[in-house]
Amino acid sequence: MVERPIDALDRAKGKKVFLKLKNGEEISGTLKALDLHLNLWIENAEIQGENKKKFSIMLIRGDNILYASPE
Repeated sequence: MVERPIDALDRAKGKKVFLKLKNGEEISGTLKALDLHLNLWIENAEIQGENKKKFSIMLIRGDNILYASPE
């Protein structure tokens, strides 16, 4: 059976993930849920870079994601 990229993220639920968005922002946090559109629900999210920000919950729309990877 061929594995799809969404399957790797599905197995990463409850674990730390790293995201890069199309606007250049990098986000890390714990993946809680996802759907087929790659909309991601991230807990304890942290935006990396000069303007570090922390969020207890963040919903990221899938069409804004450049790439996502389990850490």
